[in-house]
Amino acid sequence: MKRLVVLTIACIGGLALASCGARESLKPVATAALPPAPYGAKATPSPDDLLRAPPQTRPARSDDLIQSSDKRRSDTFDLPPR
Repeated sequence: MKRLVVLTIACIGGLALASCGARESLKPVATAALPPAPYGAKATPSPDDLLRAPPQTRPARSDDLIQSSDKRRSDTFDLPPR
């Protein structure tokens, strides 16, 4: 009975801690200056440009796991365990 009470309190505490996080959109601080323009850029990027992820961070998914349908050669070192 005592374990059940301790487990219940631990679960309720864990749920309370997990639910207290705020989910708001990212916004730059009003008093902070934007970073300088990157080398070779003509203008400083806007906050929206800085928050947008480049395509390299979200690559397209490829479901085709088999690259070719050729049969494999026999492997002479693929021996059964002793």
